[in-house]
Amino acid sequence: MKIVIIGGTGLIGTKLAGLLRADGHDVVAASPSTGVDTITGAGLAEAVRGADVVVDVANSPNFEDQAVLEFFQTSGHNLLAAEAAAGVRHHVVLSIVNAERNPGSGYMRAKVVQEDLVKAAPMPYTIVRATQFLEFAGAIAATAAQGDTIALPPAAMQPIAADDVAAALARAVQEPPVNGSVDIAGPEKLGQDEFVRRYLAAVHDSRHVVTDPNARYFGAELDDESLVPLGQARLGKISLADWLAARDTTA
Repeated sequence: MKIVIIGGTGLIGTKLAGLLRADGHDVVAASPSTGVDTITGAGLAEAVRGADVVVDVANSPNFEDQAVLEFFQTSGHNLLAAEAAAGVRHHVVLSIVNAERNPGSGYMRAKVVQEDLVKAAPMPYTIVRATQFLEFAGAIAATAAQGDTIALPPAAMQPIAADDVAAALARAVQEPPVNGSVDIAGPEKLGQDEFVRRYLAAVHDSRHVVTDPNARYFGAELDDESLVPLGQARLGKISLADWLAARDTTA
C-alpha cells in the first residue's frame, strides 16, 4: 500500500514510517520540511495522490488555545479535502483518550474539533486515541514547576511509550477502518504525581513533587477517570520502569 504520514518526520511519524516500511509498504513521510504543508496546502495534493491510507500525526507548533484550535481546524479541513479529491480509502488520525471529558484544556478542545472533522468527512476512518506519552514526563514537570517545587494531582494516568503508539498506529493502518475510535494506553496505572516523581528520580533531578489534588493539567481539572480509558483499550508493552531503563542506557 501507499501510505502517507502527515507529520511523518516527528517523534511518532518517524517511528511509524520505519515500522510500515519494514512491512513492505510505500511510505511518504510528509511535513513542512519535506515540502508538504497542511496549513497553506503546499504540496498536499501531490503527496496524497494515489495513497491508500493517510495517517495524521501532525501537531501544532503553538499550544496557545486559539492557535492550536486554528491549527487543527485548518490542517484538518485542508487534509481531508485533499484526501476526498484523491480517493483515499482510509484516514487514520492520532488523538487523545477522553479528550471530550477535559474541556478545561484548550488543546483537548481542539482535538475534539479535529475528531469531529474526521467523522464528518466522506472517507472511512479510524481514530486512535492514546493516553499521555511517557516521553511527556519532562514537559509535564516543566509546566507545573514553580522554582524547585512541582505541584501535581494524584489523578490516575496510564502513560504509553511512543514506540507502543507507533505500533498501535501501524496495526490500525493495516486493519480495515473501524469508523470509530480505538483507545490505546500503557500497561500500568499510576498517579500523575508519582509518574513525574519517578521520572525525576531516574534523571537525577532534585526538584520536589508536591501532591495537590487541585493542581490542573494544562488547564483541566482531573479525577481518576479523566486521562485513562473507561472501556476496552489496546495496551502497550513498555512500562515506566522499562522505558526509564532503556532511556538510561541510551542517554
